[in-house]
Amino acid sequence: MLGYVVADGRGAADRLIRDVAARLRDNGLRLTGAVQVNPEGKPAHKCHMDLHILSGTEVVRISQDLGTHSQGCRLDPDGLERAVGLVTAGLDDGADLLVVNKFGKQEMDGRGFRPVIAEALSRDIPVLVAVNPGSLDAFLTYAEDLAEPLEPDVTTVAAWCLRQRAPDHV
Repeated sequence: MLGYVVADGRGAADRLIRDVAARLRDNGLRLTGAVQVNPEGKPAHKCHMDLHILSGTEVVRISQDLGTHSQGCRLDPDGLERAVGLVTAGLDDGADLLVVNKFGKQEMDGRGFRPVIAEALSRDIPVLVAVNPGSLDAFLTYAEDLAEPLEPDVTTVAAWCLRQRAPDHV
């Protein structure tokens, strides 16, 4: 009930997860979670990162502008935690599937979407996660034997999700 994809290329996982979520909604699944959309900005500036909350209409900016020459992480932890709160509320409202746009550094450190993943699994709600290649070892350690690798293909991932949907909504 914990499927994951690793997609190569900048933004590939974001596009894959977004396309899968759209297909699942078209198939009538109630989703909670988030997909990442990076609005286009000026070429000289780093793009913003926005999370579209799947159980509602909210869009949460999770990036912060640290200036042109900044080399630090531009993730806004407060924005991420706000998104996590909205996603958690979506679990309470009923969901067939939790979609997590990325298992990254925050999740590796026990924060971000990590508690929501555990909560969903404890409620028998299947989870789909995109994992950065650099976070894969930490994700597999966290997931233990629950993680099922999926080919990074919209049709394959969507089919897996449809087979895993929460038991009371089959």
